[in-house]
Amino acid sequence: MTPEELKELDVAKTVDARGTACPGPLLEAKRAMVAIQRDEILEVLSSDEGTNEDIPMWSEKVGHEYLGNIEEAGFWRLFVKRGK
Repeated sequence: MTPEELKELDVAKTVDARGTACPGPLLEAKRAMVAIQRDEILEVLSSDEGTNEDIPMWSEKVGHEYLGNIEEAGFWRLFVKRGK
């Protein structure tokens, strides 16, 4: 998805993991995912660049859909659609 499309998503839950290092953002995403329904969107805010690799790999492994990320000033916004 394009950054413009990502900005227009209806996010069900946002996790602010800025300031935490790996594996913090991934662990926060895992905890938050159980609080949303199938096909809802989770947004993860992270200042750890490694999250841009961790979240997509985890999403694919467990059956969620990684939609993309937006780079902001000093952090990233990552979007995942809950699968199963």
